[in-house]
Amino acid sequence: QVQLVESGGRSVQAGDSLRLSCAASGSSYNYDMGWFRQAPGKEREFVGCISWNGGFIRYSDPVSGRFTISRDNAKFTMYLQMNSLKPEDTAVYYCAAGAFTNSPTESDFTAWGQGTQVTVSS
Repeated sequence: QVQLVESGGRSVQAGDSLRLSCAASGSSYNYDMGWFRQAPGKEREFVGCISWNGGFIRYSDPVSGRFTISRDNAKFTMYLQMNSLKPEDTAVYYCAAGAFTNSPTESDFTAWGQGTQVTVSS
């Protein structure tokens, strides 16, 4: 079973950029990966995902054009580059590993990190 640890979350101002990392250990890294977030009082929502070889990437509409997912399989690490941050991006961000097809859902991800807090002030 893969273990995932997120890092990089902190408090920033609106318009700032931030990069989150998700380090994997404990298993092979041939997993599809994803980012999710959960804002206070809201359900966890899909942010984006990347296939095991990086050949398929998808983003949710609220972050498309501002966020970029990448991965470095040699370092067993996935990244989430977040630009033009908005207060509504404030949430706990989770990375997850699993296997998805062309329409990934939360149930496709079987391993989850503990989350990292991102707070965006106006």
